[in-house]
Amino acid sequence: MKLFAGALLVVVVSMVAHAADSPARLAKSDADKATTAILKDRTDTEAWLKADPTSYLAAVARVNFEGRRALTIGRAADNDVRLDSPEIAAHHLRVTVQGPKFLIEGLDPAARFTADKKEQRQATLEPSKIGVGRFVLRLSHQNFPAIIVFDATSPRFREYKGIKYFPVDLTYRYEATFAPNPKSERVTIMSTQGTPRKAVRAGWFDLVVGGAPVRVEADRLLEPGVGENDLSIFFRDATSGKESYGFGRYVDPMKLPNGKYLIDFNMAYNPACAFSDYYNCPVPPKQNQLAVAIRAGEMDSHYH
Repeated sequence: MKLFAGALLVVVVSMVAHAADSPARLAKSDADKATTAILKDRTDTEAWLKADPTSYLAAVARVNFEGRRALTIGRAADNDVRLDSPEIAAHHLRVTVQGPKFLIEGLDPAARFTADKKEQRQATLEPSKIGVGRFVLRLSHQNFPAIIVFDATSPRFREYKGIKYFPVDLTYRYEATFAPNPKSERVTIMSTQGTPRKAVRAGWFDLVVGGAPVRVEADRLLEPGVGENDLSIFFRDATSGKESYGFGRYVDPMKLPNGKYLIDFNMAYNPACAFSDYYNCPVPPKQNQLAVAIRAGEMDSHYH
């Protein structure tokens, strides 16, 4: 499970233009190492969800800028983002969108926030997180800026019930060849907050999944904080809405030293929207559905 997905890849079923990659063949020792790493990631993810101050379950509010250049943060009721806690000043901070960045300024003379492990009164930051008292504020951009509030005492932690996973199955693990798009092609991807998100159609992966050839279309979101080489896979499959989360899942390919990409569906994870309404997740287009079942990775944990 990846905690935040900044880029995405869209999955489509189509005719395969060249030889598709079959699941990777691993020696027993390598298979054991891969299984151990997958199980450790699952244990770490569950521990994060259960108690971390930036867990999906810690999210308690979202305030979109909606065309405003700045939002105020503080204890008083007239703030755009109200943090009702004694350690927060009545008018604590102002956050201003400056292109792809955020300017954070203290309003009260004693107001401070934490960024990069330092207490500060003013800073210009990339999309990131800052600490304000017991709260964490995520400065989300996505070309539709918002502030997401996390509370270490969120009542939603009481809803924790773990995460369900399919058993580890290394037949869903690939060393895949990436076929780059020869054209510079832009696409629009809708999101759960109703905002269109721009992306580049970067290229394709061709895989054999359950004996069937599948073409995977790779997109990179054109948003602040997304790297030039950031690729992920965003998909629905035959398990969606039955065994796995109905909305769809993500898996992120990792570039290998040999130029290929590791795509391991055992690492497929639910979007943040599976756990909280305070996130903005890409919506899978109708054509981006796999006819095959991928019984690997995260299942539907039913947090909604």
